[in-house]
Amino acid sequence: MIGRTRFVVLIAVVAVLLVSFSLFLQGTLLALHTIYDSWHDTFTQGIASQQGRLAVEFLEIVSTMLKAVVFYLIGVGLYSLFITPLNLTSALGVESLADLEQKVVSVIIVILGVTFLEHFVRWDKPLDTLYFAGALALAGGALVFFQRVHRGSGGDLGQPQSKLRARQELFEHHTEQRHIDDHDVEVAEKATQAKQEGKVEAEEGSG
Repeated sequence: MIGRTRFVVLIAVVAVLLVSFSLFLQGTLLALHTIYDSWHDTFTQGIASQQGRLAVEFLEIVSTMLKAVVFYLIGVGLYSLFITPLNLTSALGVESLADLEQKVVSVIIVILGVTFLEHFVRWDKPLDTLYFAGALALAGGALVFFQRVHRGSGGDLGQPQSKLRARQELFEHHTEQRHIDDHDVEVAEKATQAKQEGKVEAEEGSG
């Protein structure tokens, strides 16, 4: 009965995926609105009216989509880890909570970079931009340090051949659920033993 309580994670999965779908939809509507306004202003006011402002608006769309990707990764990652393993998460290299953390942190670092680029293009207040860059550098540096410290702490099932098979089953055979056979377990056991004996580096074993 206690083991069955894992299905309570479905509440979080549904909530996070709803947030992700909402951000994807809002990003799409924002993109359509921005494209329409940009072309409308181009035809009515000339191409010079788009200098500077257009890049910032499109960067905001990219930032919104990346935020949606973060929530999507969390949603499908939690579902695959607690409910049913998916070929999608295996193809992305998410075999454990540590792998999920690494993927989310990677996307967050990209979001920080896009956010700084957005402020840099605006260049309204150079001193504020410098302070903002310093704050992002501290936050990004901490996240990169976190990644390096936890490198190789992911799941042993994340072998390259397992990822390739998952991608083949997902994209060629349209099989969503992942089947973990005895061969996967044997490969994981060998990878774990090799790590313990120091024959391979941790990041190599995690694929």
